[in-house]
Amino acid sequence: MKFPLSFLHARAWLRTALTLVPLAALAACSASPSRNILGSYFPTWMICALLGLVGAVVLRVVLGKAGIDEALPLPAVVYLCAWIAVTLAIWLLWLG
Repeated sequence: MKFPLSFLHARAWLRTALTLVPLAALAACSASPSRNILGSYFPTWMICALLGLVGAVVLRVVLGKAGIDEALPLPAVVYLCAWIAVTLAIWLLWLG
């Protein structure tokens, strides 16, 4: 059975991609980012999440004092998004 040339090229590209993608994924897992705090190693994502939670709580206090907290349509979603945004900003500033 003869296949068109484009099918053979697509099959070669697919084979190459299926070989390189797992290799790239394995190369990215060479080490986990950890920080030494008081002699114990903590995952950096956990530290960033805790700092992001503190940032979201501070934002809630500031918005509550300013009177904006009552005007928010879905406060739980707003503060969850603030927590995620602060966490990712800390991650980018610290490790970026």
